[in-house]
Amino acid sequence: MQVIVLGAGLLGTTSAHFLRQLGHDVTVIDRQATPAAETSFANGGQVSVSHAEPWANPSAPLKVLQWLGREDAPLLFRLRADPQQWRWGLQFLRECTPARTRHNIEQIVRLGTYSRDTLQQLRRDLGLQYDQRTQGILHFYTSQKEFDAAEEPARQMRELGCDRRVISADEAVRLEPALRHIRPTLAGATYTSEDESGDARQFTLALAERCRQDGVRFLMGHTVTALHEVGGRIEHVEVTDADGAFQRLRADAFVVAMGSLSPLLVRPLGIHLPIYPAKGYSVTMPVKDASMAHEVSLTDDEYKLVFSRLGDRLRIAGTAELNGYSRDLNAVRCEAIVRRTEQLFPGAGDTTQAQFWTGLRPATPSNVPIIGKSRLPNLFLNTGHGTLGWTHACGSGKSVARIVSGLAPELDFAFARG
Repeated sequence: MQVIVLGAGLLGTTSAHFLRQLGHDVTVIDRQATPAAETSFANGGQVSVSHAEPWANPSAPLKVLQWLGREDAPLLFRLRADPQQWRWGLQFLRECTPARTRHNIEQIVRLGTYSRDTLQQLRRDLGLQYDQRTQGILHFYTSQKEFDAAEEPARQMRELGCDRRVISADEAVRLEPALRHIRPTLAGATYTSEDESGDARQFTLALAERCRQDGVRFLMGHTVTALHEVGGRIEHVEVTDADGAFQRLRADAFVVAMGSLSPLLVRPLGIHLPIYPAKGYSVTMPVKDASMAHEVSLTDDEYKLVFSRLGDRLRIAGTAELNGYSRDLNAVRCEAIVRRTEQLFPGAGDTTQAQFWTGLRPATPSNVPIIGKSRLPNLFLNTGHGTLGWTHACGSGKSVARIVSGLAPELDFAFARG
């Protein structure tokens, strides 16, 4: 078949790769000049099956209320006259029950484990290099309350096959000596040895190049304006190229992998996706003092930050701001990330060369992504991955490629079925 993939980020590029491997003629369309130029550009770098507890959990409503009005809050709801935001917020609250949280953790772990295995196989097959590290992910806690609350989700993840072990503060420092500075305030940690980290943008660019070598066509600098339905099927996608020229591109099947823009594209077709943009921040800085810098990828659950070592760079990312589609940098939130990094690892990074970035994560209320069929038989979805796009990319791309091909996915997951 001829398949058009809309979006050249992590999800679009992995979808294109696996579709091509299944023998399809694939074209990828993206408005940017290069792949991975938006949400996949500077994320936290973690391939983290262990990061499976959704934002929507029983403790979330009280935390959100406490954080209202705080510019540096880890999760900031900036209330707007936006029906989509209010609708999403109500759905978020419905996902905060213990039963829904358990269900969502199960879905996220299943997809994450499958996706990590798929990434590892892809890396072996293609020899991809992207500053990857396979030293696991360590979640650390400077709050006893937060550490105690982590034990039940960690237990559930272990039951699902994600070996997230609860460890002492001393063991955490043995695994990552850079934590020695905060040992007096360290309550404990969890550690998942099979998790990984790496530069998502480097990975996407390397995979896109392999896709091109395999015959995938990339139309960069092309803005998708509409999907056109005829007789209950998508007949063509409308785009404008870099010169503003209008084009209609036809195919047998279409895959929507446009992140936070996905719901805007499919809404005129009567498809309503529960996705809202969650603006995340990242800071990238050169290593200044290697003796103070971390080697293992870390998660600071209390502050909702992740720390990855990408070669000679430190990448710190996290927080979420629900404030529409603006990508404006909030200086207060940028400074809060740098301040927390300096508290934990003083002098590790060169803050004078810090590069700040924001990206719009396509968040569902449950944190479970939307992968599979739409109500239209030749329109497929691969979107809504929130903070776990890197973690879930390879498994999602392989799964949607199989679904497009009429094959059963290889894992038990709540796929969209139209």
